[in-house]
Amino acid sequence: MTTSLSPDLARLADPAVRPDPYGVLRTLREASPYTDPASGIVVVGRRSDCEAVLRNPKVSSDRQGSGITTVPQMPNLMNLDAPDHTRLRRLAGKAFKPRLVQQWRPRIEEIVRELLTDIAAGENTADLVSAFAYPLPVRVICDMLGVPREDHPVFEKWARSIAYTVDPQLVPGRLSTEVVQEVEEARAGFVGYFGRLIAERRHTPRADVLSELISAEEQGDQLTESELIITCILLLVAGHETTANLILNGILGLLRHPGQLRLLRERPELAEAAVEEVLRYDAPAQMITRIAREPFTIGDTPVTPGTPLLVLLAAANRDPDVHRDPDTFDISRGDPGHLGFAAGPHFCLGSVLARLEGSIALNAFAQAFVEPRLDAESLRYRPHVAVRGPDRMRVSFKEIRVDAVRVTGTSERSVASRG
Repeated sequence: MTTSLSPDLARLADPAVRPDPYGVLRTLREASPYTDPASGIVVVGRRSDCEAVLRNPKVSSDRQGSGITTVPQMPNLMNLDAPDHTRLRRLAGKAFKPRLVQQWRPRIEEIVRELLTDIAAGENTADLVSAFAYPLPVRVICDMLGVPREDHPVFEKWARSIAYTVDPQLVPGRLSTEVVQEVEEARAGFVGYFGRLIAERRHTPRADVLSELISAEEQGDQLTESELIITCILLLVAGHETTANLILNGILGLLRHPGQLRLLRERPELAEAAVEEVLRYDAPAQMITRIAREPFTIGDTPVTPGTPLLVLLAAANRDPDVHRDPDTFDISRGDPGHLGFAAGPHFCLGSVLARLEGSIALNAFAQAFVEPRLDAESLRYRPHVAVRGPDRMRVSFKEIRVDAVRVTGTSERSVASRG
């Protein structure tokens, strides 16, 4: 793959497009599937084609050496193929079964109330990125992994740095030496920290996900020390960045569509449907990359081994051949079909947790914030292309009704994990 792109494709990385990439994505979807003449990347944007690529055994998730990623990645669930991926997912998935994840609902609700209480104690305005959406998933996944509260801020900093590793290299030289160094420092910090934490949990298991990952076994097979560390890093980074952006994109959608906010306030049972609509309408995961390992054809486009593929999930989620009025935000549409968590063997392992956090957070926003208003001038987006969401978003409000957010009870698991 070359490092140049045709102008249409290069626009995806233009910061000016970040606030609303959907016009560009529509153009690319309508032209797809096609081979970008400048880079050789096969662009896929139609829903049926994207899903076909994600489920195709002739396509690899191992992008190392392809030129489509710049920062070296550690082998993990996102970039391994079968049988290594199958084994690792089978073992790690034991700690993320829906029944186990649901036991964390009381603790998530408790954290939401804590954050809202802090916001309510200040002035009648807040940056919901730093005050709500970013700390929530960090606290949740840190609690689940048994990370003490005092270490949460450094984990958030490390997670934000490593998020650069998932971006395709659409613009040559976009990642500075300083950014790459920050990624490596964050990775080294995680490896050292989790190495020590794993040793502690082997000696003294607790009611947390890390202890369950350590004990996960199938036919005598268990995760190795290295696999445990890498899985912990992935869970924290993926569970932080994507869930925070899911919450932020959802709040932004509700603020821009007051009728939908009013509907959710009146019908809180629509919170789960609201999450599905955000994942379709403005998903945090905008695109992913794959590499062909065998020849195949997508549409009328031949794909040769070694060819990079850019799968435009956000374009597929607004495909008019699949979704009625695809550019309309409607939490009552009742259409859960989307690629917000990808599809196939690499369907997001943490989808149950992300959906749970998202539904609690969006419902809490609808119920607790009285007369919220977006400060449009404050809205700034993160520099990432693959995972998209605001980096700053101030919201003013008349008051916050913390008591409107219920806590279903305190489970033994959530209490034991608070550290």
